[in-house]
Amino acid sequence: MKYSTLISKKISKEPVIIGRERYLNSAVLIPIVNLNGIEYLLFQKRSQKVRQPGEVSFPGGHYENRRDNNFLSTALRETCEELGIEKKKIRILGKLGTFFGPMGVIVEAFIGKLNISSLKQLNIDKKEVDRIFVLPIDFFMQANPLEFFTRVELHPSTVNDNGDKLELLPVKDLGLPERYALPWTNGKHRVLVYKNSEEIIWGITAELVYELINKLKSTNNE
Repeated sequence: MKYSTLISKKISKEPVIIGRERYLNSAVLIPIVNLNGIEYLLFQKRSQKVRQPGEVSFPGGHYENRRDNNFLSTALRETCEELGIEKKKIRILGKLGTFFGPMGVIVEAFIGKLNISSLKQLNIDKKEVDRIFVLPIDFFMQANPLEFFTRVELHPSTVNDNGDKLELLPVKDLGLPERYALPWTNGKHRVLVYKNSEEIIWGITAELVYELINKLKSTNNE
């Protein structure tokens, strides 16, 4: 067998994320609404009954291979469920990109315009969403987010509830360099924060907003 021939058949010509199946794969929709001639980004505050309660996010959720044909299907399905909007009232404008979080979360982000004239036309799922709110895109075009950094470390061992040390990576037995027997840093992780009149927007949601705004600014400068 010629492995080079097999590789040419099996290896994708498009960029892929290696080991994607080991991570939490999700998709979100960044909703844009036009209210009285002004374009806004729509956000939701998560209910107290779901993961990461009380945090601000865009509508979205986990990719489910039995229900979703692709990541766009995930974003649309979750948006329709959480915001109570019909799929036909969402116009996809494009894909913002793929965000890879330091805690093993991959987020596929899409942008869509909601064909509504009032937020009262949305029937949010109170089991998942506490409230929704909007902020003008112009606000983000003018506001600079606060920037902080957290430290990310990898630990080759841990201690269980009984106080026993558990080797996660047997550095000595494997003959790896001794320095990996102690926690080592994976560098700094940036955390963006947008302060505003509604809710604090931070973390992945802030990163997606920041990316979108940078793209809009670069387009304006062309």
